[in-house]
Amino acid sequence: MRVLRRTLGTLLFLGAAVSCAASPDADARPGDGRPAALAPYAQLLPAPASARAEGPGYAVGAGTVIRTGPGGDEEVRRVGELLADQLRAPSGLPLPVVDGAGGDGIRLRLDAGAEVTGVEGYRLEADPGGVTLTARTPAGLFHAGQTLRQLLPVAGPGTVPGGEITDAPRFAYRGAMLDIARHHFTAEQVKRYVDQLAQYKVNTLHLHLTDDQGWRIAIDSWPRLAEYGGGSEVGGGPGGYWTKDEYRDLVAYAGERYVDVVPEIDMPGHVNAAQASYAELNCDGKARERYTGIKVGFSSLCVGKERTYEFIDEVLGELADMTPGRYLHIGGDEAHSTPAADYAAFMDRAQQIVGRHGKTVVAWHQLATARPAPGAVLQYWGHDRTGAAEKAAVAAAAKAGHPLILSPADRLYLDMKYDLTTKPGLAWAGFVPVRRAYDWNPGTYLAAAGVPQSAVLGVEAPLWTETIATRADLEFMAFPRVLGLAELGWSQGPADWSEYSRRVAAQGPRLDAQDITYYRAPDVPWS
Repeated sequence: MRVLRRTLGTLLFLGAAVSCAASPDADARPGDGRPAALAPYAQLLPAPASARAEGPGYAVGAGTVIRTGPGGDEEVRRVGELLADQLRAPSGLPLPVVDGAGGDGIRLRLDAGAEVTGVEGYRLEADPGGVTLTARTPAGLFHAGQTLRQLLPVAGPGTVPGGEITDAPRFAYRGAMLDIARHHFTAEQVKRYVDQLAQYKVNTLHLHLTDDQGWRIAIDSWPRLAEYGGGSEVGGGPGGYWTKDEYRDLVAYAGERYVDVVPEIDMPGHVNAAQASYAELNCDGKARERYTGIKVGFSSLCVGKERTYEFIDEVLGELADMTPGRYLHIGGDEAHSTPAADYAAFMDRAQQIVGRHGKTVVAWHQLATARPAPGAVLQYWGHDRTGAAEKAAVAAAAKAGHPLILSPADRLYLDMKYDLTTKPGLAWAGFVPVRRAYDWNPGTYLAAAGVPQSAVLGVEAPLWTETIATRADLEFMAFPRVLGLAELGWSQGPADWSEYSRRVAAQGPRLDAQDITYYRAPDVPWS
């Protein structure tokens, strides 16, 4: 059990030892009807591996500087500049970034031999002389900076409480997926989501770029995909698409926040937008009508045409060239119009194409019913009613060495309604209240089906947009459930809803200050 969870009771009220300036209930008193305040180290989300509050802290004020250490490492300097930008607006302080390790202030220290775990681990130490963030990599320093943000008030200067945090993630892959195919979202809107995710240590953004309703990324070799196929969306709206420059800019923006982008081109089903754009992608040579409904499973690429594979090669090649991350997602789910033998043959060739472009395949777990390529990653989206045979196929793939990303629809699908009163969203997998999204263990989730814990690469929370068309609806459906995703992906301890719900409540003022629309779940003790 982790140090933070063992010592939570001692962190609730520590008087002078811990400043409660960042707590939403700093003035609460036992018996006044409000929940007792959580001291800053005890309200962190995701919970750190080890946290010890001790002694007086460091007052961040007008003279505070951010020091990026000796050696002139450009990436560390960039992390420092980004942290300064994130702290300036809420604090109202200048926070200049300077080189050099000496002196007080907020010190970023890159140390390849630091006693922290992995490439994302870090240590945070605070005392009256300053705050020191230490990590083996700039990614670790970035995560340390996000923890520091939560130790300071949501507005105005404040004091970082004295103590030490040593931290590292449970899973390497902590993702969120956004479907921009059913409804188009601009790259600038998605950047905002990247910022929201990165502050809670989510490190992957999976983009569902294409579907029956729209094609959202420009491809030079097939220009009508975006120009025509991008001109529709669910409900008959205008649609839209990203230029290659917009996509590259988003990928770079996410990368600066240590968020990898995983682009998805869904195939062999979910392809009506492509088939409406190019008649040659259909077996009968006739272009399809554009589609604005929400049914699935009716479209399929022509498996027997060589032109189909030229199309896939050129599309994935251009996408691979724009994507520095290791993964390309090729969908593969709900291919109801593709016979099983054709599906297996198609996925064989699609996976080979991904490999030729130097990327690793990710596909929905239906790939397990075909022949997953060596190293292919399967993304599981089953739920409580998923049949034993389907789970057995996934377990067999996991035992054969294929890593799993867990996205159970009745736990992590952010488009599922919270309850009967939720206006946006669907409910085919059931309602997903905030507690249900958090209260499960990814390591043992598929153990009964025979999936070893070692096969779990991580977790991902998809947000499909059949009913989601605005920024406000996107945020309302994501928050606060995506905080559960962040906690499950990063933290090590057993689920404790009572303790976790209080930490979610402590994020309320921060979400308010950032103008994030969120659902005020009735079982979370909001201040």
